[in-house]
Amino acid sequence: MQPQKAYQMIEDRGLVAGMRGDFSVDVALETTATLMDVGINVFELTMNSVEPLAAMQAVKRAYGDDACVGMGTVLDVDTANRVLDAGADFVVSPAFQPDVVEAVQAADILIAPGVTTPTEAVHAWEMGVELLKVFPIGALGLDYFKAMFGPLNHMKFMCNGGMHAENVRQFLSAGAVACGMASWLTGSGTLDQDVIKNRAKQLRDAVNEARGIPRHI
Repeated sequence: MQPQKAYQMIEDRGLVAGMRGDFSVDVALETTATLMDVGINVFELTMNSVEPLAAMQAVKRAYGDDACVGMGTVLDVDTANRVLDAGADFVVSPAFQPDVVEAVQAADILIAPGVTTPTEAVHAWEMGVELLKVFPIGALGLDYFKAMFGPLNHMKFMCNGGMHAENVRQFLSAGAVACGMASWLTGSGTLDQDVIKNRAKQLRDAVNEARGIPRHI
């Protein structure tokens, strides 16, 4: 998937559903089916999970261009190359590592490296990074994001870490283009699908509220 299309799908939906833990191929397919039914179609598997590459590929085969499917917790160039070879639509990291950024950009794939400070954000933006993952922003708080975003509001930020329905609305309203979450939304691979569906609906409504879209849409 071209990086601009991946970015646009992330921004359009406003949510990236992460799956970290016991997400075998079968569990990942079941979970993504639940989320797709609610309208969430951007998924991030993680390398520190069960069968991450196989699960990512299975989800991509299941939904094709109707979903954007990437890989997170990519911590080095060797892992980045494995993920790229497996066909990730985008790559996410909890940290800003220029060599990983360069490797993913060379493959013409979207990367969202983790940044915590304005210095990291500016450095990554100067490398041509289109989407910056602010992590772990839930622990740092909304005021921290607002203070950071003020002078950097020309940049595109995805907020991750400690996200749930209420603060997703707050961070999107404060200027984030999207929010990513795993544990609150999808658990560790054993969460009941009805719970996931209910939380996904809450998130969908939170995004719509932040964007001024009537709840019934």
